[in-house]
Amino acid sequence: MSTPFDKAIDEIAKARYHNHRLETHSDTVSSGIFKDLVKFCAPLREDVERGIVRVWNNISAPGDRERKVDLFIGEPGSDDKPDIQKVRVAVENKSVITAHRNRTNRFDDLQKVLAGVHSARPEALLVATVLIGLAERVLNVPDHVHKVYQNREEEFAKEVLPRLSSGDSTLWKEFSWAVSKNTTKDPGKTVTLLRTLPTRKPGHTHVKGYDYVLLVPVQIDNVNPPSLPRPNTLGIDVDADYKKMLEQICSAYTARWHM
Repeated sequence: MSTPFDKAIDEIAKARYHNHRLETHSDTVSSGIFKDLVKFCAPLREDVERGIVRVWNNISAPGDRERKVDLFIGEPGSDDKPDIQKVRVAVENKSVITAHRNRTNRFDDLQKVLAGVHSARPEALLVATVLIGLAERVLNVPDHVHKVYQNREEEFAKEVLPRLSSGDSTLWKEFSWAVSKNTTKDPGKTVTLLRTLPTRKPGHTHVKGYDYVLLVPVQIDNVNPPSLPRPNTLGIDVDADYKKMLEQICSAYTARWHM
């Protein structure tokens, strides 16, 4: 099946590289998940059509420092704006692609989002999606390559951009100082860590945990064309897991707001 993550890969290919400093991939994934939920979940679709709930992106969430909820589905507040106290479904999208040493930072980010949303509305459905990079080396374009061309955007667009994600292997040597390296075991270690995120069983709204954590292996190095490999070396069935996620969200949504 086609998933929002396939669309995100397409968008990265069009942009020529993955920019982990922007929320482009997150917005694409959020939009796709909402579209699929409305399509496959009749109770949610009914609430959207009747205006009982609305959707927003990148909404501030409570916490120890300002954080954003990537996808926010909920009842509008009295001022017709999103109200974190009335959220019904919240989705947080992350990626660990360029350097797996940052896995703990993303883990901490997800823990803080969980704490913020749960404190605001324990019965809200909370989902995390994480792109897991499989590449052993990644050309870090946003932090290194692009910065060299500051104030020379035309030169970057003409001399470098068309070569990115094209399979031009000379980029590795030309920008060797901008390569982030991972080990063959790093993706598995990241998966192991993320699977320790607190989760909860359906109906256990008193438990502080994610209702679903979806891990998506991707092949992105900014030199070769990006892809969402099926099968993959982590043994994760993205299509089956995504379908299960939609079903689980719909089931829980129906039980909490339509019974």
